[in-house]
Amino acid sequence: MSIFKELRRRSKASFRTTTSADSQSNGNAVSGQSSSTIGTIESSTTPPSSIKPSLSSPNLSTLNEAVNGSVPPLPTPLPQRPVPITSQSNRHSYYSTNGSPANGSIRTPVAASPYAPRIISVSDNSWVHQKVLLVSGHIGDPRQHPIDGTITLHHNQDSFPATTWPVSDSHFKALVHLSPGPNRLRFDFNSPKLSSSSSSGHSSWHSINYLPLTNSPPLDLVILLGKDSPGTFDSTPERIQSEGNDLDLAVKKYRMAAYLWQAYTGEQMFRNTFGRRCFRLEEEWQTGTLSQRDTFAGQIRNEAKVHVVRSEKTVAELRDLNIAQQYGPATKKDELFNIAKEAVTAYFRPHPEQKRYVSVLLLDSHWDTSSQVITAHAALGSDGGNIKMAIFGSHSLHSYPSCLEEVVSAFSDCTETDTRYVANDCGEAGSNWEAANIGIGAHLHEVGHLFGNPHRESGVMLRDYTRLNRTFTTREPYSTRTKGQGLKLCLPADECQWHRLDVLRFRFHPCFRLPSDPPTRPDDSIQAWPVDNGKILLTAATGVAYLELYPEGDDLCHKYLEFINNESPNSGIPKQVTITEAELRNLLPPEQQKRKLRVEIFSGNLGSHTIDDLGALKSKKSIVKLPKGQTGFRSSKLGMSQLEGSESQEVILDSVFVQKKLLTSIKVYHGYALDGLEFCYEDATSQIFGKRGGKPGGDEFVFDTRRGEHLLGFYVRAGLWIDGIEIITSFGRKSGVYGNATGGSGHALIPPRGFSIAGVSGSCGAWVDGISLIITR
Repeated sequence: MSIFKELRRRSKASFRTTTSADSQSNGNAVSGQSSSTIGTIESSTTPPSSIKPSLSSPNLSTLNEAVNGSVPPLPTPLPQRPVPITSQSNRHSYYSTNGSPANGSIRTPVAASPYAPRIISVSDNSWVHQKVLLVSGHIGDPRQHPIDGTITLHHNQDSFPATTWPVSDSHFKALVHLSPGPNRLRFDFNSPKLSSSSSSGHSSWHSINYLPLTNSPPLDLVILLGKDSPGTFDSTPERIQSEGNDLDLAVKKYRMAAYLWQAYTGEQMFRNTFGRRCFRLEEEWQTGTLSQRDTFAGQIRNEAKVHVVRSEKTVAELRDLNIAQQYGPATKKDELFNIAKEAVTAYFRPHPEQKRYVSVLLLDSHWDTSSQVITAHAALGSDGGNIKMAIFGSHSLHSYPSCLEEVVSAFSDCTETDTRYVANDCGEAGSNWEAANIGIGAHLHEVGHLFGNPHRESGVMLRDYTRLNRTFTTREPYSTRTKGQGLKLCLPADECQWHRLDVLRFRFHPCFRLPSDPPTRPDDSIQAWPVDNGKILLTAATGVAYLELYPEGDDLCHKYLEFINNESPNSGIPKQVTITEAELRNLLPPEQQKRKLRVEIFSGNLGSHTIDDLGALKSKKSIVKLPKGQTGFRSSKLGMSQLEGSESQEVILDSVFVQKKLLTSIKVYHGYALDGLEFCYEDATSQIFGKRGGKPGGDEFVFDTRRGEHLLGFYVRAGLWIDGIEIITSFGRKSGVYGNATGGSGHALIPPRGFSIAGVSGSCGAWVDGISLIITR
């Protein structure tokens, strides 16, 4: 027995002193190196990362350093992110043979082969919020030993069929399907240049955590058909024979396109330092189609829901040349949008206060060979009204991939477009892969409009989507559009991009919200206040996000200024910003600096304010001489001052400069618009701005002067004129909106820090059609 006790004692001592390369502590992964480290099998403890989670990864600059197609410097793999502790104790935790830790955290083993894939686009143990994630990486050092082959991606616990992705000159891109929760992925590299006996060893592991979001509004996918439509789309006889062209296939292709939009946009947001942020798709429990093997096996999964909606119009009515957008003589080119809006509204029946974001595919689009026009097609998008909607035709749908396995082949298919059966849209879809670019990319362009983006100087909102394929492939085939051979190697710098202004808008859009974002506020207004020393103060309750400059003659924004601080939590934005006219004009080219300058300013809730003429705002007209030698400043005006007979009006409040005058109440005269404001004093005198019209006697709001309550500002509903107004006091009391509470848009007129209200300025015709505050220190 003593012999067994001695052995047991030695075993315990050995267990305490031996350190395993796979050990864990407190639920956090302790990794010697990144999961994709190559060229070594030694293990050492990784020091804590000094990189702030909200910042861009340190290798992103090198991703874009491709000059003349040369291979950029070798980026370092992204650091491993910490894993949340899932247990207060790891006393019984262990690392099992299948690599699944008992306490729920993920431990990524070290790659042993120099040919093990290295993931450079997403760090180990990152958290993402989209089902299909775009990842990229390389094999070994591409500068020294470029090699071709394939990557086989094995998903978490074989929860999704394995997929294969090409490797070109040691670079690869892959679309990863994620399941909610931790995902431990294995990447296997194979190449004819490597011996088959060692190919199984060229593997690396990467862990990604997927947290689906449900607190942001989804992008709804709709297929719209005529009431008598057979539910088919244009395709060639060969494709119809091999894959079909029915409604079921249309749903699969459209769903796959939407996941490509999401994967692409999510990666673009990350490259622009806004984290793993993207819009979400409405999903439902159904037969999976993202893998063709799921379709054959009838595997049920949670995937994007595609609503099939039938219009009240017939196919013949939808294909009327008079409403075809690309038909020159057509007189109703926007009618298809109206038809789709009517059908979608009737289908969803949104609540008056509910906003829906809907992307519509017009399935009955048809290439009319006799007129050489795509009928039942329009490329339009709008963010107006309750339903923000984008529409696009199905004329390129035949070229779309229907599942992940078809993505690379779809963007590499050089089959010439047969215009006897299908359209060559705008002459830029001369082959199948180019048709996929135009169809998927141009529809994404309209989705950009749906999210509020206008046309841009570059990027998706111009026509940059003609190279959308480069986002998902490493090689590019011959292009009929450019009449030249495509890129031998597609690097990040060569890819299609969202413009920086587009991603700035996405950052604050409700569809792109993350759980870590601060709560939204209903007040999205923003104001500009010219003050002394040539300064302009910009104020917004939700923060001043960015501004766009438009010199006279420019319809597209080429220069902008953003105020986002990525180093603060949640990309904090200031609530008050000081700018100068000289500062903004210096951003422009010399030949444009003296032009009339329009400035559009955006708040953290995407509210906007336009200064039509920056020079006029800062001119002497904005300065008001006040009693006792004081100087006042007019804020930028609300309302257009364009009513017939409109005349300028101005009131300097006596209570501000006469010590014995005490403002006790304000009478608001209104009907369905603001007629006038009467400022009433304790000595029974008053001052009127506007007219005593509308409701007889008006509505009076009384201040609690005994407790020192006074006027702080106004909340104004304004558009072409002043629809309504609300009084705000220093105690935070609000009068409620007098007039039309839903007319126009909302604007908070509250002086910036250090200033107070000295008066009211504006104009009045039949009713008040312009208003601004006069402020003073």
